[in-house]
Amino acid sequence: MAKEKKNRLKKIKKSFKEMPKKVKIFFKNLPNNTKVFIKNLPSNTKTFIKNFPHNTKFFVKNNALFTFFVISNLINSILLRTFTVKNFTAISPILADAAFVLIIASFAFLFKPKNRFKYFITWEIILTLVCLINSMYYSNYVSFTSFSLIATSMQIFGVGDALENVVEIKDFCYIWAPIIFFYLNYSLKRRGYFDKNFDREKRKTKFAQALGAGIIVLICFLMTVTGTDISRLYKQWNREYVVMKFGIYIYQANDLVASLKPQISPLFGYDAAAKEFREYYDEYPSEESDNKYTDIFKGKNVIAIHAESIQNFLLDTEINGVEITPNLKRLASEGLYFSNFYAQESVGTSSDSEFTYNTSLLPAGSGTVFVSYWDREYVTIPKLLKEQNYYTFSMHANKPNFWNREVMHKQLGYDKFYSYTNDFEIKDEDILGLGLNDKSFFSQAVDKIKNIDSKYENWYGVLIMLTNHTPFTALEGQEELDLTYKYKKVNEQTGVEEEVTNDYLTDTILGNYFETAHYADEAIGELVDKLDREGLLEDTVLVIYGDHDAKIKRSEYDYYYNYDPETDSKLDEDDPRYEEFTKYDYELNRKVPFIIWTKDGEYQKEIKDVMGMYDVLPTLGNMLGIHSDYALGHDIFSDDDHFVVFPNGNWLTNKMYYDSQNGEGILLNEGDIISSDYIEKYTERAEKEVTVSNDIIVHDLIKKTKESEKIKGENK
Repeated sequence: MAKEKKNRLKKIKKSFKEMPKKVKIFFKNLPNNTKVFIKNLPSNTKTFIKNFPHNTKFFVKNNALFTFFVISNLINSILLRTFTVKNFTAISPILADAAFVLIIASFAFLFKPKNRFKYFITWEIILTLVCLINSMYYSNYVSFTSFSLIATSMQIFGVGDALENVVEIKDFCYIWAPIIFFYLNYSLKRRGYFDKNFDREKRKTKFAQALGAGIIVLICFLMTVTGTDISRLYKQWNREYVVMKFGIYIYQANDLVASLKPQISPLFGYDAAAKEFREYYDEYPSEESDNKYTDIFKGKNVIAIHAESIQNFLLDTEINGVEITPNLKRLASEGLYFSNFYAQESVGTSSDSEFTYNTSLLPAGSGTVFVSYWDREYVTIPKLLKEQNYYTFSMHANKPNFWNREVMHKQLGYDKFYSYTNDFEIKDEDILGLGLNDKSFFSQAVDKIKNIDSKYENWYGVLIMLTNHTPFTALEGQEELDLTYKYKKVNEQTGVEEEVTNDYLTDTILGNYFETAHYADEAIGELVDKLDREGLLEDTVLVIYGDHDAKIKRSEYDYYYNYDPETDSKLDEDDPRYEEFTKYDYELNRKVPFIIWTKDGEYQKEIKDVMGMYDVLPTLGNMLGIHSDYALGHDIFSDDDHFVVFPNGNWLTNKMYYDSQNGEGILLNEGDIISSDYIEKYTERAEKEVTVSNDIIVHDLIKKTKESEKIKGENK
């Protein structure tokens, strides 16, 4: 053994000794070898092309599972993009998906042929689920899902039969892959395929060849990528753009890493985030307002109504002469009505709106604040009012753990959270969907507010509605809207004009939405009446905001606005009367009502400038005499630069809506001229706001900034 070891050492020593000589020979012969390579290149290329069909056939025959795995998952990824972002012909995501699948598949060659099926089928099922789940999610949220939503997605089990509105037939088109894969393996096994010695070469060689092919495709893909693309992949907030550029598989793999940010990010990148945070507020400081609305409601009590899924278009909608929301329409006409108000929520829907309303920050880029970042410090409306000796409370007729509200509402600064489980009388006949119906909830809430009013000089409370939550199930015994379409038509046989009735909205999602929204509006009307009877409106400001749109698919609106009573169906797209409900119509239609109302009606005005949920704290705060130094929004009465950024990076001004994911937009007023500088300015600002807001949340920058300022003050 000692002799063998000594000989090995001699060989290694000799090899190192001869290395310079070998390197010298290599470079000496390089020109000649290169010349020979170039000279033989046409012949080699010709041979490669000539043998390609045979080699491909041989490879496919001897590696059937590998081949099917790669092709099937590539097809599924193309199908997904076809049904969602519509860029199925784009080369870049095809290369990205192909590279990912090839690299994953290459590791199968490290297993014996008879054991590869388990490896392949595990990944086949995983990648099929990636496509299926994202297809379902995109259909309902026009975005792609995230691993960070695993905890969040558990909330859907509290939504009852809402799943009925989530799943479509097309979402199951991806499951063909694992089904056929099972059959292929079974068929090959019966024919003794795995008993043949196809592994005459070393398995490591096959692995290296397959991995090399994946790396080559990956390099080809990377040649199509820009620095901006890499930045958007890293930040992950523009998910649609990432999938359009990087494909679904790289997006989801990157998302897995991004979803660990609540645990990992606070440990890394703090200095860069803090620097960007300081620079942003130097450029866009959150300044206190001084206008005619300053302090007009200072010292008054406040009741804020969180109106579930109420959209603004409902205020102007009638069905057979019956207004959908007559009470909201009346309150809007009697108070300050912000008619171009947008919610800015992300995947956390209602909880995101609560967060943005209270903090003037945007939702988290990954996951939801209520679930993943509840333990950070935020400056909020309740906290600021508590500094003025207000008692603050929130009420919601749902379980306290839904959206982690029982924990998060304490963090937001509410003194007490009144919930379904602990504080309301529950009767079976009053249960609807997720919890207590709005009318019973409001009736009991007024009794509690009356008790609060007797104990505290000033108070602020938020009432979170529930009945108008998807799946929009009408309350039994509630007077139903007439959802038919009535029109006059001449009877061809009698020649007499008759009234024809088409039942065109019954049992549609939009029709059900009209029903529950009408009920919710009645509940708001009853609330205002009872508050008035109890004398609780004399020194109180009523604030009403829609928390987000109803998440109803664009096809429902397209049918509603292009309904043809003659055929009892949607107009054909070739019909001159057809007006497509475009994606921009859909996005702009998502606006929700925002109303500030007092009984005396002293302030009556419609404000048409665009406004976001993050503008509430600065705007309402100026009226109440409170201010946050960390607000991203602005007081709409003090800022001429009206701008709303959405969590996906899209933005809106009084002049245009811009889709940053597709790099296109739409002008809101004919005759307006928009320069490229204008688009670049607001796109850059949108990206800054999304980034800084997320940095504040992830790195707990408000708390750390306060601690730093305190230390500086003590050292002076």
